[in-house]
Amino acid sequence: MKRKQAYLPFIAIFVALLPCINVAYETKIIDLPGSRNQLKLPTVVGPESVDFDPSGHGPYTGVSSGGVLKWQGRSGWTVFAYNSMHRDKDCVDNIDEMMESKCGRPLGLRFHNATGNLYIADAYHGLLSVGPKGGMVKVLATKARGVPFTFLNGLDVDQETGEVYFTDSSNHITRREYYMVVLTNDTTGRLLKYNPRSKKVRVLKGHLSYPNGIAMSHDNSHLLVSFTALCQIHKFWIRGPKTGKFELFADLPGYPDNITRDPKGGYWVAMSNLKIDNPDGAAPEHAVALRLNQKGKIVAALNGSLTTSISEVHERDGSLWIGSLINPYVGLYRA
Repeated sequence: MKRKQAYLPFIAIFVALLPCINVAYETKIIDLPGSRNQLKLPTVVGPESVDFDPSGHGPYTGVSSGGVLKWQGRSGWTVFAYNSMHRDKDCVDNIDEMMESKCGRPLGLRFHNATGNLYIADAYHGLLSVGPKGGMVKVLATKARGVPFTFLNGLDVDQETGEVYFTDSSNHITRREYYMVVLTNDTTGRLLKYNPRSKKVRVLKGHLSYPNGIAMSHDNSHLLVSFTALCQIHKFWIRGPKTGKFELFADLPGYPDNITRDPKGGYWVAMSNLKIDNPDGAAPEHAVALRLNQKGKIVAALNGSLTTSISEVHERDGSLWIGSLINPYVGLYRA
């Protein structure tokens, strides 16, 4: 992880020049939890996305070894799913991002409640799935329209149809060099859909600027897609007269990562630690996540320190479960 930290001052100089839009709003600040609220991982890092199975057990999260872990309460974390490299000595306890292409790097993941299947967007190994009992993952797809996936990222499942929506953030820049997607103004990202019945992948939209997190809307009429470099979230309609069209949902004061639905009809969006400090006060100091209402208005913020880095906020039963690409734990805030 030291290699990654070495890039940060360099990145910040350039990112600060990018056009994030200032948005004034009233907000409620929620302090991030301390160490007593950390579900520490055994020997790995980077619980980028979290989810719970249909029975409410978990959370489950993908980590730097290439596997998916399950939280077992007092028993701690256990391995739930793994790929063909899980016994390789380079991957068992891997925390070196230089080994990601070999070991795999699971990012977005979600359960389909009706079947219990877990779908995983692995940044390097493709779209994966594993059954309710876990075990070896199955590779569902590694390309679309003949173009290989290069940087699979966000993922969500339509619970009505079982279809899987996911993003490929770039077709030539890998996750390890994610900052280059921003710095080069890359627009080769894609929004995709996997149909579990036909077992085919469809490209819904191409030529996109760093599509990242993705979430089904509460009424299943559209997707919300975060565009990190643009500091925006857009709707993408999948039902109704606007099907196939994008529409601006929210301008943000920073760089969005994963999006999740909240129980109030709104959404949580995590903010990259490369976001701009807003001198005009448009964002609360050190905001690392924002709650948006159904109209895209920012109504609450999650506050953290200057070094805080989170990738996802998952709200469940009055608690916020907090993912991160670099931390050695899943955070837990009991609201």
